[in-house]
Amino acid sequence: MSGPGARCGGERGEGGAVALYVVFFINGLVLASWAPRIPQVKEQLQMHDGQLGLALLGVALGSVPAMAAAGLLVNRFGSRAVARTAVLLYAAAIALPGLARSLPELMAGLAVLGAAAGALDVAMNAHAVDLERSSGRARLSSFHALFSAGALAGALAGTLAAAGGVTPRAQFAVSAVVVMLAAAPAAAALRPAAHQHPGPARSRSARSASTTALASRFTPRLLLLSVLGLCVLLIEGVVTDWGSVYLADSLHAGPGSAGAGYVAFAVAMTVGRLAGDRTAGRFGPVRVVRVGALLTAVGAVVVLATGHPLVAVVFFALVGLGIAASFPLVVSGASRLHTGSPGTAVATVSMAGYFAFLAGPPLIGFLASHSSVRVALLVLPVLAVATALLAPLLAVGGRPVEIRGLAARSTSER
Repeated sequence: MSGPGARCGGERGEGGAVALYVVFFINGLVLASWAPRIPQVKEQLQMHDGQLGLALLGVALGSVPAMAAAGLLVNRFGSRAVARTAVLLYAAAIALPGLARSLPELMAGLAVLGAAAGALDVAMNAHAVDLERSSGRARLSSFHALFSAGALAGALAGTLAAAGGVTPRAQFAVSAVVVMLAAAPAAAALRPAAHQHPGPARSRSARSASTTALASRFTPRLLLLSVLGLCVLLIEGVVTDWGSVYLADSLHAGPGSAGAGYVAFAVAMTVGRLAGDRTAGRFGPVRVVRVGALLTAVGAVVVLATGHPLVAVVFFALVGLGIAASFPLVVSGASRLHTGSPGTAVATVSMAGYFAFLAGPPLIGFLASHSSVRVALLVLPVLAVATALLAPLLAVGGRPVEIRGLAARSTSER
């Protein structure tokens, strides 16, 4: 179809995609800006390590049930409606940890922040899948690139604020205002995908999808895809939380060099995700995930074998580049298993990913306490090999799913 109407629809669709890129950036930015301030919050509230660990559980207590609920809400109301609400709540919720004056208040504030983050994670991924289907363009990896860029920006902002003597309360209050000012127009600019029917017209099919959601959620293939997503995000979480510790403690790197390991990893993740859609379109998701996982395994082995911080920093980048596109491809693949309830499928793999972030740091800490950080980080190449072995799950009927074929079929069905 051509003509002014088609051009207008295409322009509105691209405007909605730009708005969704902003939402992904915000998602990465907010929580990452909290992480560098954890030591100051711990000191202000005079918590010991055990109390801090309990407080950080608040994120999990909020995010996991919120993800399950968000999956059902996406099926009922559409991904755009849930994303619009969740991004505004998420932007405001960052102020709560700074207002806490006790452990229960901090835990409650982090639970609200985690709930908003979890709901937004499900809604924005489901909306990105909707845009893929309606446009016929593979772009989920590029959306996750903006998440990685936002996380890097948030970490830098939090670090600079801490170095400049800005209190966590002041930083989080300013962040909430600034992010809400950016989130409001982005939320308003989100557009429904072409195959989505927002509002009451959608309700009958949505209720039917919700009725079958629990039955369809735990299919063996979807559960195995969730394991694949868990492996990928466990690698990411372990490097994020323990990469700098390994460089500082095991390789005796200075503060700047130790921090450079995560920076190299994050930059490589961003670059890899920017190129991920095109690479997957050319070589197929199975090959991209498998080859990337093997690169990650090689990078991790070199990081753990070397005694030179600079070499480790370079190969941390290879670790990040190898897994960069994997989780977006897992989300996209999971959503296609249950086209009638994509929100439920996205919620399932997202919850597995959040579990990885929760389980990763304690697991490495437990292993390191009984051996060393270097020995504990041997889980990285093991997880990478597991990822390579699970990569064929991204093929349906022995062949990778084609985005354009899906979009064409969706259009014909309408």
